Amino acid sequence: MLFLEEQVELNDTEMEIYHYITDNIDKVIFMRIRDLADEVHYSTTTVLRFCRKFECQGFAEFRIKLRMFRKNQKPIPIDTTDETTYIDFLNRTAQSEFKKSVQEVVDILAESELVIFIGIGASKLMAEYGSLYFSSLFLLSIHIDDLANHPLYYMSDQVSKKLCLFIVSVDGENQEIIKNIHHLKLQKTKIVSITNSAKSTIARLSDANISYYINKEQFQEANITSQLPALYTIELVGKEMRKQLNLKDIIQ
Repeated sequence: MLFLEEQVELNDTEMEIYHYITDNIDKVIFMRIRDLADEVHYSTTTVLRFCRKFECQGFAEFRIKLRMFRKNQKPIPIDTTDETTYIDFLNRTAQSEFKKSVQEVVDILAESELVIFIGIGASKLMAEYGSLYFSSLFLLSIHIDDLANHPLYYMSDQVSKKLCLFIVSVDGENQEIIKNIHHLKLQKTKIVSITNSAKSTIARLSDANISYYINKEQFQEANITSQLPALYTIELVGKEMRKQLNLKDIIQ
């Protein structure tokens, strides 16, 4: 709520003041307490009580924190996309080390009877796409987007041993996913992942990992690192798996 991370309990009068401030924040940061009191038609004592609920000793401190909050809320210029980032990534996909990582994932998928994709934030969209893409090409795949309410704890050993958990994660450090990995590894489930770095926790816990290494991008609190490498890698794995199955059919 404003510059506080937690919610503040406000009465009806204080809620009116809050709404005025949020609607006129660029004016309020230059007001005196008397000016604000006149605008909201309440006493300066009421305004001061409001400020203290936001952990400020007075209106001057509240205004300073409000000004800093407003400054952080204003748009920050984002650099134009650097095409060389994607060119470098595509060049790495042709290298033997990347191909080896892809083949390790394919080998695990070949022994699986079900794939469960998971991802958080923007990676959730990639996980959902991956489940649709794999299901279209070679194997039933599903997507779970809410691990808190759909934990992967209650599967039989027979199912777990034939299951592949496919994780898409930029930073590879989501604690909810890591908790599920620890549980599933005890049940002999195979874990594969696509992450930005092979040094992340999820990557190191995986039986096979493909890392793409591009610059991490942040805008305010949001991770806006490109998902293009993850998307390309998902399609590459799917096509390699389909190619392997076609060769197997020819041999047979």
